[in-house]
Amino acid sequence: MTTALIILAAGMGTRMNSDMPKVLHQIAGAPMLVHAMKAGAALNPDHTVVVAGHGAAEVEKAAKAYDPEATIALQSEQLGTAHAVAQAREALAGFDGDAIVLYGDTPFISPETLAAMTAARLTHDVVVLGFEAAVTERYGRLITKDDQLDRIVEFKDATDEERSVTLCNSGVITANSKTLFDLIDAVENDNAAEEFYLTDIVGIARARGLSATVVRCDESETLGINSRAELARAEALYQSRARANAQDDGVTLSAPETVFFAHDTYIGRDTVIEPNVVFGPGVTVETGATIRAFSHLEGCHVSRGAIVGPYARLRPGAELAEDVKVGNFVEIKNAQVHEGAKVNHLSYIGDATIGARANIGAGTITCNYDGFFKHKTTIGPDAFIGSNTMLVAPVEVGAEAMTGSGSIITRDVPAGDLALARARQENKAGLAVRLFDRLRALKAKGK
Repeated sequence: MTTALIILAAGMGTRMNSDMPKVLHQIAGAPMLVHAMKAGAALNPDHTVVVAGHGAAEVEKAAKAYDPEATIALQSEQLGTAHAVAQAREALAGFDGDAIVLYGDTPFISPETLAAMTAARLTHDVVVLGFEAAVTERYGRLITKDDQLDRIVEFKDATDEERSVTLCNSGVITANSKTLFDLIDAVENDNAAEEFYLTDIVGIARARGLSATVVRCDESETLGINSRAELARAEALYQSRARANAQDDGVTLSAPETVFFAHDTYIGRDTVIEPNVVFGPGVTVETGATIRAFSHLEGCHVSRGAIVGPYARLRPGAELAEDVKVGNFVEIKNAQVHEGAKVNHLSYIGDATIGARANIGAGTITCNYDGFFKHKTTIGPDAFIGSNTMLVAPVEVGAEAMTGSGSIITRDVPAGDLALARARQENKAGLAVRLFDRLRALKAKGK
């Protein structure tokens, strides 16, 4: 069955009190919109149409960053959900498969739930996603008869009897695309809000002799986000699920509540993650690695058996091979660290290649930026970089070469050589005592 996604993302989100479109606020390092797109992507849709309004240019940029093939439809006036869906008509001209309507501010609909809705479409013309709400205020009610959905009533338009129904509307709906747009054409705005409600298509469909049904999901999947407080609750819900999934997959979390994952974090089994670790987007950690406390990782790859931290930072482009050790207060960016190499203390390694089994002494810095361009440092296998070495890129240190502590390396060091690049030490007899005496006298005079 061919499928198209229509994702509504036009709202301003006044309660967010933000200059940014509501759907671009992030959960687990990705905009809410991307979470909705990822859920729909599990259906392998033929088309994805994002209906944008407020901040449309920013919404388009985010949507296309995730899916370059996504189409943007503009809703210049927000006149209701049916009106919003209608803006996707042109983008889906000629398409005769199913369309499923999702919401950019409802990020937790699961692929399994969408698959269940797709399956239900085989026997019904319109399928709506519903849930049993713990607190039913504000939600539209799903009015059913036997296994058929008869109509949807918005809360503000519902009678007391209808409000007593606990089966609530998520807003997610699917139908054949031509049927969907035909039903929308019949929607009117004679309601308390004077808006064109997408929910009205169920009653219209039933009046035309079409069938409709409800697929149920857990209420947590339908969490819509309209405020900063709800955004924080959504983040907490995501992290709770991610931690549980990691543990189920064989990852040890010594203090789960202090570890934060991104939407695309991958952690291999038998990895140990200590307290207060944060994963930004784009991190892969292979089997059996250890991520020690208070480390921050983003856009990086950590191979089997590597040890990172504590207090380490891996930035985008960091590639750690097997059994690499990265210690406390080390930052690595856009660098490949080969098997068994060690960067144990207080160092910055940027735009570099570190050879296998090389040892990088404490306080080493690859001086990679000249104010305009980045330059590369290459360190060969089994090299030994003395503590407090400045490597002024572009520069290469050969295999089994060594630099003396405190050196400033500005030229290549051939394989096997020892490079010393520091001023000769001279000791001036008694000068320290005479200098201290002079300074004390000046201080006493108030100078």
